[in-house]
Amino acid sequence: MLRNLKITLEMIKIEHTLFALPFAFLGAVLAAQGLPSLNRIFWIIAAMVGARSAAMAFNRLVDRKYDAENPRTSTRAIPAGMLSVQFVALFTIASTVLFFTAALMLNRLTLILSPVALGSVLLYSYTKRFTPLSHLVLGWCLSISPTGAWIAVRGAIDSPVPLLLSLAVMLWTAGFDIIYACQDYEYDVRAGLRSIPQRFGIARALRISRALHALMFLALLWIYFLTGLHWIGLLGIIATAALLIHQHTLVRPDDLSKLNAAFFTTNAFVSVILFVTVAADIFLIK
Repeated sequence: MLRNLKITLEMIKIEHTLFALPFAFLGAVLAAQGLPSLNRIFWIIAAMVGARSAAMAFNRLVDRKYDAENPRTSTRAIPAGMLSVQFVALFTIASTVLFFTAALMLNRLTLILSPVALGSVLLYSYTKRFTPLSHLVLGWCLSISPTGAWIAVRGAIDSPVPLLLSLAVMLWTAGFDIIYACQDYEYDVRAGLRSIPQRFGIARALRISRALHALMFLALLWIYFLTGLHWIGLLGIIATAALLIHQHTLVRPDDLSKLNAAFFTTNAFVSVILFVTVAADIFLIK
């Protein structure tokens, strides 16, 4: 059981929770205009881990046929025979229970909206079968985290700030997911799966990704002026823009060899830098 759990956590890339968790913390800190209670922070983390774990495990279940056919993903746990379908299904159910328990412990509105959040992250697994806009659906899934955390703290959406932050997360996620999908271009074409690179080609897909990240930067500037942040918050936004520009210099239509550095390393820094700088702005200046 412990071995299966270890392999499952590796399979769902539990460490990549780092992409979305800082944005949840950012939504919580902005909502509280400071540090939320430790109890609330604990259940926000539990909700994030539960939702993401359920989504990733479910994705591996429903995509196991495609994973087995794709040389890049054929070594994943289920097609490689390291985990059974039954075990991953049980893990998905356990993660779902954790998510709903956390929503219940936060407040009434988080519980009411929790089926929408979970339904969204599970639906994503099917989107590549029928729409090239799956990247935006994934962006929507991650964008739930800051607004969800805001609701967890305040019990209501009483400001445009969390919605703008969610918009920024959606644009950011869709942009980097398009880059990531470029490496599966040939397989997606053969298998009939939909994506922006499959629909428009890699060169145009990378241009679309750049446009989405430019819009994300504008959304962050809007948040900056709306919230009255100071120089530390602005510094974080500028650093984010620099990281996004760097990300796009690492990939070219004829050279995707640095794609993993562009996707994993750069994007992990984006969420952390934004959280640290905006939180520092709130704690040290306001």
